[in-house]
Amino acid sequence: MTIAVLPGTYDPITVGHVDIVRRASRLFDEVIVAVAHNSTKAPLLGADERVRLAAQAVAEIPGARAVRTDGLIVDFCRTVGADALVKGLRGGADFDAERPMALMNRSLSGIETVFVVGDNALSHVASSLVRDVARHGGDVSVYVPEGVSEAIAAALARA
Repeated sequence: MTIAVLPGTYDPITVGHVDIVRRASRLFDEVIVAVAHNSTKAPLLGADERVRLAAQAVAEIPGARAVRTDGLIVDFCRTVGADALVKGLRGGADFDAERPMALMNRSLSGIETVFVVGDNALSHVASSLVRDVARHGGDVSVYVPEGVSEAIAAALARA
């Protein structure tokens, strides 16, 4: 059985993320969406809510599940027996940002990172842009799985 881990903050999970999970599920038996705490970010959505929304978004994808993780992703990979990390790429800038992390993760643990090229039609969809559009009153429902736009609106109302 092969296991892949897709780490991310998922603040919020987008249709682009789900596209990558779906593609990874064709390559690996199990795909774990690892919803991480990133100390350099101040998420709009709480960790438990991000896990709940991610789990809901991938529920229909065979072998996919979402869990919360803290600490080094390579330690999490060891814990779950992962064979690879999977990262989605929208373009060259994503590769430039992800390459050093892939090299560091391999250096630390030997785990390889598999890059999956996302759907070109979704290359403009990013969590940061979704949050920005929502903060300015725009409709983000087309960019996120069902239920996520409502969670964003509720979080913004609390802020």
